[in-house]
Amino acid sequence: MKRTLITLAVAAVAAVGQAQDAAMDRFIDSLMQRMTLQEKIGQLTLLGAGDIVTGNAKSSPVTDRIAAGRLGGVFNLKGVDKIRDLQRVAVEHSRLGIPLIVGMDVVHGYETIFPIPLAMSCSWDTLAIRRSAAIAATEASADGINWTYSPMVDISMEPRWGRVAEGSGEDAFLGSCIADAMVRGYQGDLSRPENIMACVKHFALYGASEAGRDYNTVDMSRIRMFNRYLPPYRAAVEAGAGSFMTSFNLVDGVPATGNRWLLTDVLRRQWGFSGFVVTDYESLMEMTRHGMGTMQDVSVQALKAGTDMEMCSDGYYTTLEGSLREGRIAVADIDSACRRVLAAKYRLGLFADPYKYCDETRRPKDIYTAANRAEARRLAAETFVLLKNDGDLLPLRRQGKIALIGPLADNAANLCGTWCVAYTPERYSTLRQAMERAVAGKAEVLYAQGCNLTRDAALQKAAEFGKTIPRGDDSTMKAEALAVAGRADVIVCAMGECSDMSGESSSRADLSLPDVQRELLAELLKLGKPVVLLNFSGRPTVLTWEQAHVPAIMNVWFGGSEAADAICDVLFGDKVPSGKLTMTMPQAVGQIPIYYNHLNTGRPVPEGTKSYRKYQSNYLDVRNDPLYPFGFGLSYTTFKYSEPRLSADSMATDGSVTVTVSVTNTGSRDADEVVQLYIRDLVARISRPVKELKGFRRVHIKAGETVSVDFAITPDMLKYYDNELRYALDPGEFTIMTGPDSRRLKRCTLRVY
Repeated sequence: MKRTLITLAVAAVAAVGQAQDAAMDRFIDSLMQRMTLQEKIGQLTLLGAGDIVTGNAKSSPVTDRIAAGRLGGVFNLKGVDKIRDLQRVAVEHSRLGIPLIVGMDVVHGYETIFPIPLAMSCSWDTLAIRRSAAIAATEASADGINWTYSPMVDISMEPRWGRVAEGSGEDAFLGSCIADAMVRGYQGDLSRPENIMACVKHFALYGASEAGRDYNTVDMSRIRMFNRYLPPYRAAVEAGAGSFMTSFNLVDGVPATGNRWLLTDVLRRQWGFSGFVVTDYESLMEMTRHGMGTMQDVSVQALKAGTDMEMCSDGYYTTLEGSLREGRIAVADIDSACRRVLAAKYRLGLFADPYKYCDETRRPKDIYTAANRAEARRLAAETFVLLKNDGDLLPLRRQGKIALIGPLADNAANLCGTWCVAYTPERYSTLRQAMERAVAGKAEVLYAQGCNLTRDAALQKAAEFGKTIPRGDDSTMKAEALAVAGRADVIVCAMGECSDMSGESSSRADLSLPDVQRELLAELLKLGKPVVLLNFSGRPTVLTWEQAHVPAIMNVWFGGSEAADAICDVLFGDKVPSGKLTMTMPQAVGQIPIYYNHLNTGRPVPEGTKSYRKYQSNYLDVRNDPLYPFGFGLSYTTFKYSEPRLSADSMATDGSVTVTVSVTNTGSRDADEVVQLYIRDLVARISRPVKELKGFRRVHIKAGETVSVDFAITPDMLKYYDNELRYALDPGEFTIMTGPDSRRLKRCTLRVY
């Protein structure tokens, strides 16, 4: 009876959805019959509105285009009053009154800023990540935004690439879970004013740019695409994402924006995506630089490939009408793209109420609220990864004198990281301010900046990073810092990258701690006092020297508007660190790309091998292993894992089994642990990775308590794309592995028949 009721409920929901789609189709059919060719092409055009510039060109005046009915949307305009004014022009002054879609790069928060996406992924807390997207949507929509260029789901094994800060790391399974969470958090069911449309980026493979250089070439086999890079995009489609953004790079030698195989064959036909596709900033124009022809040529190619809306280049606006006259495109090509853009506006409810997102009363009650800030602070604390803690130096006691030293210690804007275009840093606390509050009446905080971000002032100015951090004389600042530290009982160093050193157009060839910061850290260590390094970064950095010399290291990424208080929560033990790395941290830049789920070689070197082996796949000067592996993160307590136990030693190719692992908190603090499941296919039609993440659970375990964690192993977890792109599994033996990270694993064997 229960199953019958569920079936009836599902059927009823499907029937409602079909009726809504039919109503939408009838509405769009009627509207398009009244539209001129110029108005249809206008719907395929997106321009910056002049408020915030995020690309490499100035925004254009848009009001006249809107009034003429020849602009589909605007982006990077902040403020409900400004947006209402433009929407009024579209609705009340254009011939057909078609509303605008209004976008912004709301990537990890609006005014309440959450940790950068790479940091959020290190929480392994998909429910919290989904809540962060929902809060970002609520705040953005309260200020007039109805479309966000997020989530970025690009997989990357390349930490030199600055945009790893915007993604969820190197693993496709975890990345897929987070893509699903972000899309559902932003969009809900798109019925409420608090829901906004997601735009999944960058489709596709942008994270594999050669040499870690932004905008650079990508070249890989389709096996690698489908097994390692494409799953998160597909997960976003299955979560109902309303739009996709093309990437700057080539795919199979063809720019993604004009790649019909990618946009039509894979995205639409294979995966069933029904939303619309927009270019990245001027990527249509950039196709000409790839050698694809004139602006008219590339506009034809992109439209026929499946790109619906064009951002900023104005190629569609200036050339499609001529291409139609010349017979290079058909009216049906324009109509298909226009229909998809109009459908997005319909699904957002803009035709029913063009001012749905222009409610002036929402801003005071929905943006940067106490509840939103508390959620951002809680999530930030979950993202910090404790890398080293000799002698249980952390957590610190609230007593004595604490020296806080470093160029990142007294600057609020830096804490937010990349892509926080709507933030209000004047309202956020610096680490110094938060630490003084955290120890008020119990301990004294002694502060010194200590050094510049880097010795090279010309580089810093040219690259435009660290603009909000004052420069001074390094010798003078070092002397001051050493004097301050000499009076302290413990030294906390706030060092690493500033927020501008990662993100778009922020690739780095040297990932070590910048020169003057390393020199100051070495001098502080010579004082013989306990030293804690808070490493700020938007990517995995190289901390080999620091691991060898600094007693305690915690990676705090860029934790957002509430990062300062969250850092103090963990630093002083009010919360226990639980973050786990989602990108491998190398010993040396020369190891890159380094990632846990690599293929074996014909001459493999066993994991953990510390010495050089002649005629084996290793380096002369550094062992193969990373400094810190994928999934790694320490705690203020300790955990003991049992051997994994299978409910059955074998399963059919259409069956399932359960693997169980017991985890005991053997320390004195209640804490969260991220229990991880990895699987290896021992014999297959193509070479398979040495291990792949296939499950994880974030569990809270009280001191002295043992919990059992179950993972269901299903056939889909064992499948892969072979060299003919068939998705299937091979019968045979599989190694099942469980543990706290990708290195410390216990194993058992499953036979599949």
